[in-house]
Amino acid sequence: MYSYLGPAGTFTWVALAQVPEAAGAEWHSVNNVGEALDDVVSGRSVAAMIAIENSVEGGVSATQDALAKIPGLRIIGEYLVPVNFQLVARPGTRLEDVKVVSAHPVAYAQCHLWLDATLPSHGHIPSTSNVAAPAELLESDIADAAIAPPGITLHYPLDVLAEDIADNPDAVTRFVLVAQSTAIPPRTGADKTSVIVELPTDQPGALVEMLEQFATRGVNLSLLESRPIGDALGRYRFIVDLDGHVHDERVADALLGLKRFSPNVQFLGSYPRADKQTVEVTSRYDDQVFIDARDWLRDILSGAPLD
Repeated sequence: MYSYLGPAGTFTWVALAQVPEAAGAEWHSVNNVGEALDDVVSGRSVAAMIAIENSVEGGVSATQDALAKIPGLRIIGEYLVPVNFQLVARPGTRLEDVKVVSAHPVAYAQCHLWLDATLPSHGHIPSTSNVAAPAELLESDIADAAIAPPGITLHYPLDVLAEDIADNPDAVTRFVLVAQSTAIPPRTGADKTSVIVELPTDQPGALVEMLEQFATRGVNLSLLESRPIGDALGRYRFIVDLDGHVHDERVADALLGLKRFSPNVQFLGSYPRADKQTVEVTSRYDDQVFIDARDWLRDILSGAPLD
């Protein structure tokens, strides 16, 4: 069984449809990230599809916090879904009649400029998903309209009041497939590795020292976001995505340096990039450079004759 933020038709549902192993398996619709990960931890589900980053809004804090607090979870794949929205309502509703809009908070944030310009005095009621919002229009009259993904009228008898209302037509949401499996997908040359790191002390230069673990080994970061640890003001953990696979010598060496530096490092996984873009590395950071350096030191320590 696979868990996802449902019901059917959500962007998470679209992401899960990209997973070959999920085809023909049972899919379990849940209301939030916590439920999805609980299914994985309890063994009810093989894996859960969850949103982790949006190209407009940045990281999904609920996902980042859950991954930091629930041990034993691994990311085994990532998937990209283009994001756009419609404004839908019960049949007979006119756009000028809309006073209250129901929407998932992330969807609402991605459409707020259009809403402010078109419905300047509207109110917002949060919903648990992009499909739950329009579905609730048929169960309650608290909201007059809802933000929904394209094609929602194929599932519910609603009218489309406006199309393409997203403020950024190029918006993309990144989803990750999370499991308890410790098996690491083989490296492809187009990979990504995710970790969560805590700084050892709150002092000048601590963040720079953390970043140097990557910079000195030629490892590029594609995501760096901070989240409060929650035990005191000013204490943060960092969610880091880096280009490369743990089996790449430069990445492995960077992770070793990171572990020596930080009191708490969580390895979330190495997995193929959704965009399949090959990670470019200069020759000074090739695997063989790190292997040769280790061989050189081993010869010194063993007393082998020097060339």
